[in-house]
Amino acid sequence: MFKILIVEDDPTIARLLTAGLKKWGYDAFVCENLSDVQGVFQRTQPHLTLMDVTLPCFSGYYWCERIRRVSTAPIVFISSNTGSMDMVMAMSMGGDDFITKPFDMDVVVAKIGALLRRAYNFNGAQMTFSHRGATLDAAQSLLLYQGCKLELTKNESRILLTLMEHRGTVVGRDTLMQRLWDSDCFIDDNTLTVNVARLRKKLDELGLTDFIVTRKGQGYLVEDE
Repeated sequence: MFKILIVEDDPTIARLLTAGLKKWGYDAFVCENLSDVQGVFQRTQPHLTLMDVTLPCFSGYYWCERIRRVSTAPIVFISSNTGSMDMVMAMSMGGDDFITKPFDMDVVVAKIGALLRRAYNFNGAQMTFSHRGATLDAAQSLLLYQGCKLELTKNESRILLTLMEHRGTVVGRDTLMQRLWDSDCFIDDNTLTVNVARLRKKLDELGLTDFIVTRKGQGYLVEDE
């Protein structure tokens, strides 16, 4: 049974989410200490976290960044803010998806189900690829290069896996969004841009400059050796 941590300071919304997710068979529970969200996360080890943006003490963005230091488990933001910049901020801080309030519980369940399938079940596909001396272990969301280990988020790992699977071929943005989120019907194009930019920065810092190439108007490419 997948464990879902709900970080929400509105008790009505927290109860709604808990009841709705339990109805679908998830072990959903509410964070009991909003001043120590990271501590609760590390003690309970949830498979996925639903994170409100506006919280007492510190924002959801802050807690997401803290959790990303110790885990790549999916994080879904929930917010009444509907601006594209809020979504960009959520993705920049390490979030995997963004749901606006008021929300449809069916949409919440569908998004959670899709993220959990991608994060914990790769359907037996090949999960290790090597290129330019770097080895991607997608099952662990790790990139190994010259003795260094680079932790990736699930989205970053999925993007890199897709590009390395199609090495030498341009992969379109629509294809990547389909791979990340099953369907692009709920996706703002900015989320993919932010995820790719964040991944590129990590690769550059590791010494893998120009590992991902942009083909303007076409998509992204990992060039064949």
